[in-house]
Amino acid sequence: MNLLDCPTAAPEEIEGFLHRRVRVHEELGAQLLACSVYELPPGERIFPYHLHWNNEEWLIVVSGVPTLRAPDGERELSVGDVVAFPEGDAGAHGISNRTEAPARVAIFATRNHGSVRYPDSDKLGAGPSHERLYFRRGDAVDYWDGER
Repeated sequence: MNLLDCPTAAPEEIEGFLHRRVRVHEELGAQLLACSVYELPPGERIFPYHLHWNNEEWLIVVSGVPTLRAPDGERELSVGDVVAFPEGDAGAHGISNRTEAPARVAIFATRNHGSVRYPDSDKLGAGPSHERLYFRRGDAVDYWDGER
């Protein structure tokens, strides 16, 4: 498979987050490491700003000029740039395309079941990705709530 021209699926059509994706790891039969290639039209983002616990991600710019939002600010990335997102607060990230041309990135991730936090909306995602549930942190209960 070639990351420059691999076909992407029909677009995700969520306003502000329009993108096309191919799950490379599924195509290759990978078990422990995930990789998806995202094609990002001008003016769109891939996902909300977020961070992971129990997973690490790497991003490689395949084409275009995406903008990375990280804890230390925002910066444009160039073709060939590699960025690591460690687990926890230090690895918070968001990817957008503020140019007039499409951008393509490959994101590699460990395939551990972990949780996700969304600092902008103060949400948590818990459970494996295929059945993850989302909660506002303000709705949290005490550890012993409901226990007998």
